[in-house]
Amino acid sequence: MLLAIDTSAGTDVAVVSEGGRVLAQSRTVDTRRHAEIIGPSISFVLREAGIGPQHITQVVSGMGPGSFTGLRVGIAAARTFAFARSLPLNPMPSHEAIAHEWRAANPDHNGAIYVTTDAKRRELALTRFAAGETLAGDFELIAPDAVAELAETSGATHVAATQVSAAHLALAWLDRETAGIDAAPDEVLYLRAPDAKPGAVPKRVTG
Repeated sequence: MLLAIDTSAGTDVAVVSEGGRVLAQSRTVDTRRHAEIIGPSISFVLREAGIGPQHITQVVSGMGPGSFTGLRVGIAAARTFAFARSLPLNPMPSHEAIAHEWRAANPDHNGAIYVTTDAKRRELALTRFAAGETLAGDFELIAPDAVAELAETSGATHVAATQVSAAHLALAWLDRETAGIDAAPDEVLYLRAPDAKPGAVPKRVTG
């Protein structure tokens, strides 16, 4: 059983079987109460799935892009759960879950997609996925008005998301695992350097 956690936007937690069946999920849009919600959300999905912590075999953690305040809650919860149970922790770019969910809902579309989420300060965080691809590369910060023009010029489909599915985060990891592709680097994808802890090495962004 996989426990997947993402707090790059709202608070999203899911339990997914090794075979890819979503057993339980908790989705909260609120972007300001991650710390209050994360514990009850984990308890809820375990209870809904009819399992205990001892039944979890892997933990999948969404690494952003997102703000320091939001990301640290989910990542800390994922790391703590994995450490307490001596389980592998699989870091994953949050945008990869969005791409996975969109491609699953649009199986006939094999073209490139541009995934965006709100980066505040009148910017979007954008990750480009090549034709048929669901593996995330680096993200960039871009003005909202520029996305449509960029997508039209490149022929890509713009996928704008407000929430990240923890269930699809786990499913995207299972696809990687099946293909023999390693998890993403254990690197938190902060939106901007000021959102990171003092002294931390921020994620390089462009815009």
